[in-house]
Amino acid sequence: MSQMEKKVYRFGILGCGMISNVHAEAIESLQDAVLAGAADYNREAAERFCKKFGGHAYENELDMLADDTIDVICVCTPSHCHADNAIRAMEHGKHVVLEKPMALTTAEADKVIEACRMHDRKLTVISQLRFSPDIQHVRQLVKKQAFGKLVFCNLTMHYWRSEEYFAGSRWRGRKAFEGGGALMNQGIHGIDLMQYILGEPKVVGARIHTLHHEIEVEDAATALIEFEGGATGMIQGSTCTWPGFERRLEIHGDKGYVILKENAIERMDVPDDEIDRREETVHAVGSYNRPDMIDCHMHARQIQNLIDAIEGRDSLLVDAGEGRKAIRIIEDIYAGESK
Repeated sequence: MSQMEKKVYRFGILGCGMISNVHAEAIESLQDAVLAGAADYNREAAERFCKKFGGHAYENELDMLADDTIDVICVCTPSHCHADNAIRAMEHGKHVVLEKPMALTTAEADKVIEACRMHDRKLTVISQLRFSPDIQHVRQLVKKQAFGKLVFCNLTMHYWRSEEYFAGSRWRGRKAFEGGGALMNQGIHGIDLMQYILGEPKVVGARIHTLHHEIEVEDAATALIEFEGGATGMIQGSTCTWPGFERRLEIHGDKGYVILKENAIERMDVPDDEIDRREETVHAVGSYNRPDMIDCHMHARQIQNLIDAIEGRDSLLVDAGEGRKAIRIIEDIYAGESK
């Protein structure tokens, strides 16, 4: 291979449910990535998937992991399988793209982190909204204290999921399979963005409820939080607020404020700031009430970041240690309910 040629990384997708389509489309959009195939516990699901996107339908997970031509595994299985699937992939020498949550507990997450170290593999935990230009811009403003002393930082995720969403799955809404509901499954992206921008908060109180759905996990949750420096805030997550509303993160200081809707700045007032609008923000349209309405572009950015990290051109923006942080906060919220 000449110095001018780039290695094309071969990807295998494990789990052929809804989110696997986003991964396939993201891989397809990249010049140095190709979809080699897919595996699922249901071989017919893998065959349908590969008929649509191309690649080989493997008999099962181990059959795909045994293929030495595959460089990276995208883990798109149900949440309770994520940690074990990722560890097995790394044991077989694969790098990993791991869907959220990376594990159901911090103890499981720590095993994934150790496997990365032991097998010297790169792993990125999907938190694609970090790759939004507006998210990056607001994070830099907070770092340079452009909003002054922070006062309030509130995150609201008032989503809607229908009864069919839960009834159509063998694992959604079940504690052993999800680890939690509106926070651990649907709300983890928002919690990750809050801590990424503002730092990890301390949970000082919480209320967890199942108000609407016939499920084992929460469909409504509220937590009171406090940040280093004294700012307080609230995290609200729900899957029963009809008809569903965009995620909102509000940051208020004594010199300015910003309101983020999904991954874009909706309103902002801060002294001496000029936003570079030359790069159009990609919105996560519709996912607050349509979980199948997820755009692939920021997944593509994250997968490209993994490839660049493997090649030594960049560092991982969301490694296993970063993926653990949101799980720790959610665990603290669940524990705060019992205080």
